Amino acid sequence: MKLSFSTLGCPRWDMKEIVATAKDLGYDGVELRGVQSELQLTRHKAFLPENISATRGMFASLSLVIPCITSGCVVSDPTASVENCGEIKRYVDMAAALDAPYVRVMGDAYAGPAGNVDDYLVESQLAELGEYAKERGVTLLVETNGAYADTNRLAKLLESVSSPAVKALWDINHPYRYFGEPPEATVGNIGPMIRHVHLKDSLVSGGRIVYRLMGQGDLPILKSVELLKKVGFDGFYSLEWLKRFDLTLEDPGIAFVQYISYMRAVKS
Repeated sequence: MKLSFSTLGCPRWDMKEIVATAKDLGYDGVELRGVQSELQLTRHKAFLPENISATRGMFASLSLVIPCITSGCVVSDPTASVENCGEIKRYVDMAAALDAPYVRVMGDAYAGPAGNVDDYLVESQLAELGEYAKERGVTLLVETNGAYADTNRLAKLLESVSSPAVKALWDINHPYRYFGEPPEATVGNIGPMIRHVHLKDSLVSGGRIVYRLMGQGDLPILKSVELLKKVGFDGFYSLEWLKRFDLTLEDPGIAFVQYISYMRAVKS
């Protein structure tokens, strides 16, 4: 079982603290989603053309992988399609330079099913971008987010795109919470197409989703891991601790330690 954490969980840390902590705690990798005040990583100094080789070397020297670079780009917005496509291509170039295999994109801007999404527009965007990614040895991952947290719909989208460079990222929270979709249904729909997994625990309190440390919520984490093993999933289980967006959540020094301890127990 390969474990990583997303940098969403440590919004105040610089790159040296991020990689040092990952190494010290025994993580296999770090998922990149913003560093300090810069959420759009293609603009961060560590990933500019003159510095990116040194950044790649810093990870390699500690035997750490960058399993996924998580963009905030949404491919369903017709008013920003040119802008988003350009930014996704920059993320793909960045991933190729860092030897990172995946770039996360979103088919829908919302966490839950809040708006209308044009499947045809999303499909056409992904087909074009998939070709660009394929040429550079990178795969785009569409997250189970918004309308595509309905994984039956996501499966149809990916089948229509029909690209080896466009696959799925399973955020276990979203299909279960927003569509009442059990993990058996999710894995049945998109299991062979899942390349990366976002984990966090949650529960519903007062009509809203509240995030909790692993094992302190009621998401079907253990069942999800069991089902992924059965379909041969060999990617990363990445803690997506949303500290950047909710400062009331536990600090990374607590969440990152608790996550790796919990997941090691799952593995054993």
